[in-house]
Amino acid sequence: MSGTLPPADSPAAPAVPQRLTVELALSEGPVLLGANGALYGLSDDGVPGDAVLEPLKITSISQKPEGGAQHPNGDALSVSRSFFRNGGGEINVLLQDVFARWPYEDPGLDEYLARVDDVVTQASADPNGDRFVYVPFNEPDQIWYDLGVEDRQRYEANRDRFFDDWRTVYRRIRAIDPAARIAGPNETGYHHRLMADFLAFARREDVLPHILTWHELSPDALRDFQGHIDDCRSIERRLGIAPLRISIDEYANRRDQSVPGQLVQWVSLFERNKVHANQAYWDAAGDLSGVVVRGGVPNGAWWLFRWYAGLTGDTVRVAPPRADAVDTLQGLASLDVSRRQVQVLLGGSDGDVDVVLRDVPRSVFGRAVTAIVAGAAWSGYEGPHAAPPVLARAIVDVADDGSATVPLRGLHRMSAYRIVLTPAGTGVPAPARVPWSASYEAEDAVVTAGEVRTHGTVSDANGYAASGTRDVGPLGTPDSRVDFTVTVPADGRYDLAILYGNGSGGPATQRLLVDGAEAATVPYPSTQNDAHRGRKDLGVELAAGAHVLTLAKGDAEVTLDRIDLTASTGVPTAAYEAALADITGQPSYDYSSSTGVGTGALVLREGDRAVFDVYAPRDGYYTVIVRGSAPVRLALHGAWTTAAPDRPSRLYLVAGNNRVAVTARKAAVRSLDVSGTGSTDGVLSCDAASAVLRGGAKLVADAHAPGGSHIGGLGGGPGTAEFTVRAPASGRHVLVVHYAHDERRDNGHAYNTDIVSRTADITVGAATPRRVAFKNTWSAHDFWTLGVPVDLEQGANSVVFANATGPAPDIARVELGRVVAGAS
Repeated sequence: MSGTLPPADSPAAPAVPQRLTVELALSEGPVLLGANGALYGLSDDGVPGDAVLEPLKITSISQKPEGGAQHPNGDALSVSRSFFRNGGGEINVLLQDVFARWPYEDPGLDEYLARVDDVVTQASADPNGDRFVYVPFNEPDQIWYDLGVEDRQRYEANRDRFFDDWRTVYRRIRAIDPAARIAGPNETGYHHRLMADFLAFARREDVLPHILTWHELSPDALRDFQGHIDDCRSIERRLGIAPLRISIDEYANRRDQSVPGQLVQWVSLFERNKVHANQAYWDAAGDLSGVVVRGGVPNGAWWLFRWYAGLTGDTVRVAPPRADAVDTLQGLASLDVSRRQVQVLLGGSDGDVDVVLRDVPRSVFGRAVTAIVAGAAWSGYEGPHAAPPVLARAIVDVADDGSATVPLRGLHRMSAYRIVLTPAGTGVPAPARVPWSASYEAEDAVVTAGEVRTHGTVSDANGYAASGTRDVGPLGTPDSRVDFTVTVPADGRYDLAILYGNGSGGPATQRLLVDGAEAATVPYPSTQNDAHRGRKDLGVELAAGAHVLTLAKGDAEVTLDRIDLTASTGVPTAAYEAALADITGQPSYDYSSSTGVGTGALVLREGDRAVFDVYAPRDGYYTVIVRGSAPVRLALHGAWTTAAPDRPSRLYLVAGNNRVAVTARKAAVRSLDVSGTGSTDGVLSCDAASAVLRGGAKLVADAHAPGGSHIGGLGGGPGTAEFTVRAPASGRHVLVVHYAHDERRDNGHAYNTDIVSRTADITVGAATPRRVAFKNTWSAHDFWTLGVPVDLEQGANSVVFANATGPAPDIARVELGRVVAGAS
C-alpha cells in the first residue's frame, strides 16, 4: 500500500478497530435515493435556493395543500415550481393540513370531503398534476380516530369508522382524478394490528393505497424498523398483495437533524430496504429539515445528502458491527461497474474502523485501487460547512482473496465519512493535507455564572443536538464567562470555530480574551433559539504551548457548545474531483493515472456536461482553475467563459453552494480547483442611503446594518426603492442584496417556528420584474445576503425594489459583481 491514511496510532483509537464489511458481490438493486426528502422542507418558491436543492436529487417531499391553514407557508403548488425545476420527484399532499388546529378540528366528513374536492381538483389540473400523491389522513391513530386504544371493542369501533371514511375519501379522490395516487394509512408509527386489518379491508374493498405510509419518530426505529418492514411484507404475502411501495413520510428526531453521523444511520436503513423517507418537521419550514443554512448555504448534513445523491449503480450489502441498533456505526455502499467506482458512506460511532471490501472485481478494478477518504462534520443546524476535506488518498492493494481494507482512525460519531474507490493508475495521488486541529467542549472548561445543560440524548430525542450532548448556558450575567485551556503545537495563526446559540432576539456579542488580554469582539448572528446551534469562524494568533481562551459576556446572551482550533493553512483551497461530478451525456472515465486528486479524469466530448458543487464562504471573487488536457467552457449564474488548462479564471461566487458546469469539445478533466476568501475588488456597491425612495419607503438608522442604515416601509403598497449602478461593461452580474426581516405568523404549534418569507419584485433596467423570496433572518437586525443573477448594460442601470401585494424585506445594501471578471 502506498500513499497516506489516517495514523493507526491515534490516541483515541481502541485496541481493536470496529469492522464494517462491504460485500461487493451482493447487490441490493439500483440506487433509489429515497431517503433524502423532508416534511415542509420547502417553504416558498426559491426557499431553499435552487443551488442547494438541485444537487440533492430529492425523490419526494411532503407539503400542505395550497391555501391550507395548518402552517403559514409550504403550500404544495407554490413550492412545486422550484421543486420540479430542480429535478424533484413527487410531492405528498397532506390533505388534513387544510385545517388550522393541531390536533385537527373535526367538522365532520361532509365538510372534509368538500375540502378534499377543492384540493384534488386544483392539484390535478396543474401541469404536474400526475406528480402529486394524496395522503387523506395524517396520524389517524391519534387524530379523529384514536386507533391506538387498547380495549379491543373500542378499537374495532374506531377502526371501522376509519375504514369507512378511508373508503369514502379514497373513492372521492379517484372520482375527481381517476389516475390519482393515494397514500396511507399514515399512522404515527408502525402497528401490526392496524396494518394487518387495514390491508385486508383495503384489498377486499378495492381501495388499496398506491403507497404504504407510516412514521418512524422514535430513536428505537433505528433498531426496530427492519422488523416493521419485514412484518409488513409478510402481511402482504399472506393476503396475496404484491409488494406496495413504502414511504416513511416522517422520520428522525431533533437530535438527528443536521447531524451527519446520526442521519447516515437512518439513510442506510431506508436505502437498504428501498423505501422513500422524509425527515420530520420539528422546527421551521424551508431548510430541508435542518440541512440548509439560511437560504442556500450547506451545513454538514447537506454534504452527507450530496454524497448520497452521488451514489450510482447498485447498492451492495453492508454488514455493520451491530445491525439494527441505536446510535452505532452504520453505512451504505454502491458499486457502479460502468463508471468503475465504489462509494461507501458511514458514520455514527467514535474511534477506529476498518472498512473491509470483499469480492472487489479484478476485471473492473485490477489489482489495486485508489482510496479517497473525506469527512463531513457536524457544523450545527445553522452553521456553514465548506466542501468536506479529504482526509486521505492512498493506493490500496487488492488481496488474492479479492478483499481490500481501508483503515480509518479517530472517527467522530457526529460526523459522516465517504470512501471512494477507483482503479489505481500510474503514479501516486497527492497526499491529503490535514492541518492540526483540536476540539474543546464548553462543559469541560471552567464555567463562571453559567449552567451545564444536557440535550439530544436517546431519552431526550426531541432535544436539540449538542456536541457531547451538553452545552453551557445561559451566559447572561455580567460575570458570565467560559475559560478554555488549549494547547497548540506551533507559533502561528489558528482558525477558531465556535459552536454557539443566540436566541436573544437580535445580534449578540462576546469578548474573546487570550490569556486574560482582550483579543477581539465576537459577533453572533441570531439563531432560531439558544439551542439551535450556529457556527462562528474567526482567526487568532497563538504562540506554541498552553493558553487560556476566554469567551466572556458582551451584548445580550449566548450559549456555548464547543470550540475547534485548526492550524491556518493560508488561502482556502478545494479540489473538486471531476470523476465525482454530476454528468449528462455519455462522458467516459480514464483511470490511467492516479496523480492529483487520485480519481483519474472525466473525459468530456460534444454533448457531455459535468456539474460541480462549489462552496464559497462569502459573496465575492474566487480563483477557479481547471486541471485538464484541453480548454473547456465554464457556465456559472447564466454566464459562460472559456478556461484553458491550469490557467486561473476570476469568477464571482455567492455565499454557499454554486453550481459550475463544464463542457468541452474533447477534454480529460481531473478537477476543478477553487481558492480564495471572496474578494470584493471590482464589486459595485450601493448603501441604502444612496437609493431614491418613493411611496412611504424610508431610511432607518440601524447600527447592525451594513452602512449604518436600512430601507424600511418597502412594499405593501406604493413603497419602492431605486438604486442606480454604473457598470463598466455590459454582461451577466450577480445582484447581492443585504436584507433583514423577522415576519412570523404563529399558527399555534408550540414545536414549530412559523417564520414567513417576504418577497420583492426586482426590476433591472427595462427587464421584466422578477419576484424573489427572502427567508426570515431570525431577527429584524440580522442582515443576510441573497444573490440574484441579472444582466446589466454598460453605463447607468436602475435597480428597483417593490412589492404591491405585501411587505418587502428591509434592505441595507446592494452589490453587483460581474460573474466572469477575467484572469486572476
